[in-house]
Order: sequence, then structure tokens, then C-alpha cells
Amino acid sequence: MYAKLIFKNARRSIKEYLIYLVTMTICTTLFYAFLSISSAYYHPAVGSAYDLTILGDDMKLAVCAVTLLLVFLIRYVNHYMLMHRQREFAIHAVMGMEQRTIGWLFFAETLCMGAVSILLGIFLGMVGSQFITAMLLSDYGADYQFSWMLFPDTVLLTVSFFSCCLLLVGIFNMRAIQKIKLADMLAAQRRNAPSLRKSRFLHVLTFFYVILLGFMLFSSLQMITCYFDPRLALPVHILFWGIILAPALGILLPIVWLAAYLLRKKKPAFHRFILAETAVTCLNAIGAACVPIMKSHYLLAYGSGVMKQYLMYLIVNVIFFICELIYLSSLAAAAWKERSPQHRYKGENLFFYGQILSKLADNTKSMILICITLVLSFFLFIAAPVLTEWSLGYLHDRCVYDILISSSYNKVYEEQALPQGDYSVVTEFLTDNNISTAYDHTFSLYLPKRSQFRSRVKWEFPVLAVSLSDYNAIREMLGYPPISLAPGTFTTQWQSIATDDERNAFLQNHPHVSTDMGSLTLSDDAFYEISVGEHIYNLYTDVIYVFPDDVCKNLLGVKRERYIQTAHALSYADAQAMETAFLQAYPDTAPSSDSSVQYDIRLQTMETNRILMSNFILKASMIYGAIVLMVICLTILSLQQLMDASQYQYRFFVLRRLGVEEQNIKKLILKQLGMWFGLPVALALLVCVIVSGSFLQTISAQIDAYIGAETLLTQLGITIGILFLLLICYFISTWILFRHSVKPGSMYPSIRI
Repeated sequence: MYAKLIFKNARRSIKEYLIYLVTMTICTTLFYAFLSISSAYYHPAVGSAYDLTILGDDMKLAVCAVTLLLVFLIRYVNHYMLMHRQREFAIHAVMGMEQRTIGWLFFAETLCMGAVSILLGIFLGMVGSQFITAMLLSDYGADYQFSWMLFPDTVLLTVSFFSCCLLLVGIFNMRAIQKIKLADMLAAQRRNAPSLRKSRFLHVLTFFYVILLGFMLFSSLQMITCYFDPRLALPVHILFWGIILAPALGILLPIVWLAAYLLRKKKPAFHRFILAETAVTCLNAIGAACVPIMKSHYLLAYGSGVMKQYLMYLIVNVIFFICELIYLSSLAAAAWKERSPQHRYKGENLFFYGQILSKLADNTKSMILICITLVLSFFLFIAAPVLTEWSLGYLHDRCVYDILISSSYNKVYEEQALPQGDYSVVTEFLTDNNISTAYDHTFSLYLPKRSQFRSRVKWEFPVLAVSLSDYNAIREMLGYPPISLAPGTFTTQWQSIATDDERNAFLQNHPHVSTDMGSLTLSDDAFYEISVGEHIYNLYTDVIYVFPDDVCKNLLGVKRERYIQTAHALSYADAQAMETAFLQAYPDTAPSSDSSVQYDIRLQTMETNRILMSNFILKASMIYGAIVLMVICLTILSLQQLMDASQYQYRFFVLRRLGVEEQNIKKLILKQLGMWFGLPVALALLVCVIVSGSFLQTISAQIDAYIGAETLLTQLGITIGILFLLLICYFISTWILFRHSVKPGSMYPSIRI
């Protein structure tokens, strides 16, 4: 009998469960699809140069960690279902069924729905895994071929994970049903919503925000000595006074508001205070966002601790800004209704405002949380292609050569300890393993003046020099034609990350270079920007000098480099063995030693594996997390409206009795859903544009060097398209189900007013 009742209730509640089923199916599909590449049975053809064994374990941890967010979604949906069906549970209790049994029946019903979504999600995940495989093979430069395969270990993990989530939430639901009183169940749907104006949520939040402004003001005053340098540009001074005056104004506003209350013996309008505080919050957010931008443009002496502080301040200001706008939007809707009689009584607007304002008290806090979560989701979508394309672009500069061996002299204080060898251990390994080379060049990097050897101040390391013959050998290795220098001249080679302004300023300030062999003049061909790798540059510099050979012969060589291009790509096994042999011959020197040369070997095969693996995990995790967060938010928005639809049946019944046409009722429903969906989504997009703009401006040099504006815009366009497609699907689904819930005949016509 109980089994029959479970299936009957599940079939009857299919409308309420539809969004839940769709959401759970999407999440299960994504979970299985992303987790499929961690299966022991997953063996894509990526070639011998790559090893995916480590990728599977890391991917499994990342996906499972993100999917824990779904526990909240399952709990939230089940809570709404429990509240929505309290009257039904009360009828069962009146008929003599124990509340413990009612809890078990509800648990079995949700478990049944969950099982359906898990099975359907696994089936769709088999298709989704093909897209993940295509994305993986695209990153690894391999060809994709469709292969229909079910991974048993991934199926087991998927079923186990979601079953545990359903069991955990089910236990909480059973305990909640047992604690609810019968009278409360019967009166659940007749409770009125609390008044919006009696809420003290924003008052408490404002109190803590003012305290944070005190910390922000204190942090800004601590750096006061950093801003009185006359060499700093005017924007830096404006920023300095902005991050001092804006927090001070934010602290002053509540003091003035309280003083007005004490003097006038009448409480001033809180919404006016919040409106002024909102403007201050914008100024504080702009100031906090400009700190990293100014640091990157003007090389300000900020440490990582200061950057973390202002990042925290930016996040808190953005969160409080969202809370203020949601609160002010609620008050604006109420004020518009009261102060505009012509608009209020036009058409069905009075009913529309009644629908909106009746739920503001219940939904304001959830709208704030949804908006904040959507901002995070949108930012993850935008940041994912930026960070991954940045990483892939950086890979080309990091791994220019098949084998790169470099040394560092920053811990060497005696000239006799500087490296002079040719790294014979690598030569022996190549010979023993029959690995042929196409190019092999060993050379030194020099200091223009021997006295610069002791210069070890951060940001003031000297620019190194390379001989013309060595530079031409590198160009030949990379497929570029050689260059020439006139006697007594020099040229420069720049990293791609350097901006045009930085390069032009350096060349203008260094038309001559003083060396131990005399002064050199800048050549007519003043600079080159080919990608020669990052190790050739000294610490904290983006440029090297190219000197004539006869000059370099008498300079002090401080770094010893060896670049090798093999005839064929190294396999992962050979690269791993070579790296092990090199580290054994040149072990890491203890950090406490003051006279040690630091050696580094970069194998393109190993670096490509590491970077591609971390890049794919980062991209997959961010995209998966963004989709999960967005699905959670849209599900909550949909469920709020669908759960309220049962309470609106009587209202729409009365509206039809008053003669309102069905077409107008459809428009009214569309406006109502547009309000609840549009407000958090539009506000989240606005805030995300501001935050993302600050983020992209901070790394603008990296975008120009490694990504490119066209690639970035393409990635962002695809991302925005996916977001709007998902939003439209949820909105249309909710609109259809809402109309079905309040359609004519959805309640008995014998109901009397």
C-alpha cells in the first residue's frame, strides 16, 4: 500500500518536481561527463609525449569538491517541497498516519525522483563526456574520434555520490516532519509574509560594513608615506586621497544619521541614508579596484599582503553594494505604487504590484544571495577562458626549446663560483638513449660592467647582455634570419609582455650603454621582439642587450645557458628520465647557502604535460563550477515562483471572475516572472561587468602578449551565449509551468469570495 501511495504522490507532484528533475539531471550529466576522464578505462590517443594518469586523480577531487554545492540545492528543493505539501501531510496525520511514517514516505518519494534523474543523467553524461573528450584532445593537439563507452567506475562513483546526498538530505527532512506540529501544517499556506520594513537585516549589515570601512581607512593611512614621492603621477595621488576620503565619508554618514536622530528626537528616513551610503560604496569599490591597476601601471611598492587586503575590501564593497541595490529596488517599487496613482490603476498594475510586494519580505534575502552567487558564476565563466588562454599563451614563451638548461647567480657572491660548464650530463644522456638533435647551443650571458655583479636590489637587477653570434644562433634555431650590428653599436631583445610605453621609455633613457670595453650606441634597429624564452632575461627585467662579440669576450659572464632542439619530440618516459638524471647531477642547493649556483632544466615535454594538465583542470573546474552555481540560482528562482503559484490560484481565479481577459493574464505572469528573474540577473551582470573590467584591466599586458583581443572576445561571446541560452530555458520552463498552475480549472469553481 505504501509503495502505491509513494508512486501516486510522485506522479501527482510531477509539476513541482519537474524543475528539480531537470536540474538534477543536468548536474548528474555534468558530473559524469567531467568525471569520465578520471576513469581507469579512459585511454584517449594523445601520443607518447603525454601522460594523463595524474590528470584523472586531480580532476576527480576538483569535480567532487564543486559538486558538494549540490547538497545545498537538494536540501533547498526538498525543503520547499516539504513546506508546499504540509497541508497534505496534515491530512494524512488526521487520518491516523504517524508523522514518522509520513517522513519515510516523503523520503522514499524524493529518493525515487532522484534515482530517475541519476539514471537519465548518466545516460546523457555518456554524450556529454564526448564534448569533454573533444575539449581535452583540442588542448593536447590530438584528433577527436567519437567513441560510445560507459565507464563502470565513473557510474559507481556518480551513483554513490548522489545517493549519499539524497540520503543525507532525506534524514534531515524526516526529522523536520516529525518536529512540525499538526496545527502548523494545516495553517502553513495561510501565514502572511512578514513586513519588509520591520526587517533589521540591512541595519546589522551596515553596522559591520562601517567597521570594515574603519579597517580600510586605517590600511590606507598606513601607506601615507608611499604617496608623497614627487615622481609619482597625478592618478596615483588621486587614488591615494580617494581610498582615504571615501572610507572616511562612509564612517561619517552613520554618525551624522545618529546625530540627527538624537537632536530631532525623530528617526530620519533610513532609505535616504542607504542611498547616500550606496554612493560611498561605489567610490570605495572603485578605489579598491584601482589599487592593483595602479600597481601594475606605475610599479608601486605594494606587497602581496596589501593586494590581498584590497581584494578583500573590493569583494566586501561589491557584496554590500548588491544588498543596498536590492533593498532600494524593493523600496522603489513600493514608492512607485504609492506615489503614482495614474500608473497604479492602469490595467492590471495594481494586481501586479500586489503580487510583487507581497513576496518582497520573503524573497529579499534570497534575491541578494542569488545575485551574489550569479556574480561569482558569471565571473568564473569570464575568467576561465582568460586564465586558460593566458596559460596556453605563456606556455609558448615558457617552452620555446625542447630542452632548456639555465643557471641563476642571485645567490652567488664570488666570481669564481659562477658556472662555466656545458652540462655534459645532458650530452651523455642524449648519446646513451640515441636521441638526435637538430640544434644545440651553449652560451653565456654577461654583465655590461663587472661592478654590477653586486647589484642585487629587487626591481634594480642589471640588464644582461648576449653576444651577437649567440643571439643569431638562437634566431637560427627558432627559424629567424640573422641580424648585424655596426661597430660600437648595440640593440635590444624584449619580452612580449613588455608594453610599448615601457619599451619606448627605456630606449629613450638608454641611447648609450657603458661597458667595461667602452660606451656603445643604440643601433638604428633598436629592438626585436621574437619569443626567445623567459630564462634569458635577468630577474625583474624584460629586456637584454645584444652586444658585438669582441665586446662580450672581455665581459663577466654570470649565467650559463644551453638550448637544444631535438630531431624528434621527446617521449614522456625519456623526458622524465632526463629530468631525474639532471637533478641528480645538479641537486637543489640549500636555501641557506650564500655561494651556490641555482640550476634549472625545462623540458618541453614535461612542461607541456604539467601546464596542459593544470590548465585543463582549472578550465574544467571553473566552467563546471559556474554552470553548477548558475543552475542552483535559476532553480531557486524557478522554484520560488512555482511554489508560490499554488497560493496564487485563488488570486487569478478572482481576476478571471472580474472579467480580465486570458491574454492579459498571460502578460501579467510574464511581467511577474520577468521581475523576479530580471532583477537579480541584470544586477549580477552589471556588477560582473564592473568587476571583470577591473580584472581584465589589471592583466591587460598579459592579455595583449599571450591572448589577444580577438581571441578573448570570441571566448567571451561564446560564454555569454551559453549563459543566456541557459537563462532562457529556465525562464520559459518556469513560465509554462506557472501558467499551467494557475490556468482555469486548476482549482474548484465552487470557491467563494
